Amino acid sequence: MKKQGFWYKVFHLYYDGFRNMRIGRTLWAIILIKLFIIFVILKLFFFPDFLKSHTNEGEEPDYVATEMIERANH
Repeated sequence: MKKQGFWYKVFHLYYDGFRNMRIGRTLWAIILIKLFIIFVILKLFFFPDFLKSHTNEGEEPDYVATEMIERANH
């Protein structure tokens, strides 16, 4: 009997499950579209690069350290 790894078993569990479904490809397409929206679209429009707008090139570590010290003292 072959000994197969954990990740191989996990992959085949999902692969077999979605392969035998009628709408499996549609569900995967919906999942991928939602992940794209969450990680790309929302990042671009709602989570700007805060450090880039408050510091110059190379000054990011100093800004973070200063902010952490000031917040710890208050």
